[in-house]
Amino acid sequence: MSGHFLVAGAQRCGTTYLRTLLAEHPGVAMAEPARPEPKVLLDPVRVAKGVEWYRATYFAHARAGQLLGEKSTSYLDVPAAAHAARQLLDDPLVLVQLRDPVARAVSHWSFSTEEGMESRPLNEVLEANLAGPLPWDGTGASVSPYAYLERGRYVEHLRPWLAEHGDRVRIQLLEDLLAVPAALGETYAWLGLDPTYVPATRGAPVNASRAHTASPLEPALRDRLRDYYAETDAELADLLGRDLPWGSHARPPA
Repeated sequence: MSGHFLVAGAQRCGTTYLRTLLAEHPGVAMAEPARPEPKVLLDPVRVAKGVEWYRATYFAHARAGQLLGEKSTSYLDVPAAAHAARQLLDDPLVLVQLRDPVARAVSHWSFSTEEGMESRPLNEVLEANLAGPLPWDGTGASVSPYAYLERGRYVEHLRPWLAEHGDRVRIQLLEDLLAVPAALGETYAWLGLDPTYVPATRGAPVNASRAHTASPLEPALRDRLRDYYAETDAELADLLGRDLPWGSHARPPA
């Protein structure tokens, strides 16, 4: 078997679609089962079992020479997971896929609603979240299902991963994956795979939530959310060295 990589997040950013595209590449074996996600790095007991246990448990189907990948989107929310990745896998590649944080928050609410974890209307719950973190009793999920807005403050969640893994972290955007023909090939190439491979399922994303279509985001609230994310979006644009497709701009050098 070859080396390891992680798809570490972010939640509701098309990572299930990304996992499908990666799993189809003949050079990749993705951790099985896909659901529930392995989330090994959130459990110190499982991390302590070591890499051979990890491979035997989640990659028994892998062929010689394949790159071994795991998608667990809770990792980006848990700072300790960055160091746990070092402990278990030494020097893995880390893929982080992001999207417009406002669209991500709406998709997150839609998913929580469909899964029976949320009953409050979209605009009501995001207004409440603007005032501060929403209570969670620690049950039903590995991380809070109600961190609708906090989870889109991407740079804050990226810092532990960048500090631990540096240039082994690739940050990419769902908007590019969907709209830029070369984007998937660039991801494959970064992983050391044949960038010319065309997966059969290249096309519409999977695992899309639909509840928000019956409860659209109010324009005034959308504007307030844009203001809420303005600073962290600017930091992300600076980190990537480019303007963001949802309208936030990298700041010119001082």
